[in-house]
Amino acid sequence: EEYGANDGSGRFFGDLDINRRHQAFRSFVFDSPAAAIAGAVLRANRINFFYDHLLVKEPGATKRTPWHQDQPYRAVSGNQVCSVWLPFDPVAKDVSLEFVKGSHKWPEFNPHHFSDGRPYENTGLPPLPDIEGSREKHDIATFATSPGDCIVFQAMIVHGAPPNHGNDRRRALATRWTGDDARFRVRSGEMAIPTRDPGLEPGARMDCE
Repeated sequence: EEYGANDGSGRFFGDLDINRRHQAFRSFVFDSPAAAIAGAVLRANRINFFYDHLLVKEPGATKRTPWHQDQPYRAVSGNQVCSVWLPFDPVAKDVSLEFVKGSHKWPEFNPHHFSDGRPYENTGLPPLPDIEGSREKHDIATFATSPGDCIVFQAMIVHGAPPNHGNDRRRALATRWTGDDARFRVRSGEMAIPTRDPGLEPGARMDCE
């Protein structure tokens, strides 16, 4: 899916559930330390893979990753839900993920489409405050990363990323994980994840073999 503007600038695009189509990505999910890292951070007795999301910003991409929470996009509730964000390229701080410290304790806000900024319809959730327009009011953290590093963050934390004004690609794979308290939640209105029916009843544990 294209997230950036079709204006001749560098592309910003992504893809979901690549592990279902490419063995190398599937091997990463099941054979890498990612599951153990997610489980340790979540302090979970059992960890489940949810889905993967590849995000690519080519040099010159003018579109920023909008500020958002991950959880309102998904049919899931619970505190033990996280992402393991793995860069494929060196990522300088000025193009890396940014996080609003403490925002994992905020209520849910309405998600937006990355491609055109349209709010999701009929969710009943309030709009996210204007983080970019009031950066000075927030404690924002960011990290330079190299291949082999990862950033693990809880699904309710507000985060985004700047445009890629550098000369290098910014490719990253975000794998999503659920722990003991995660439950399948059917939301009202528009919803992005999962991309197929998981066969779970509302309120069921997000658990599988």
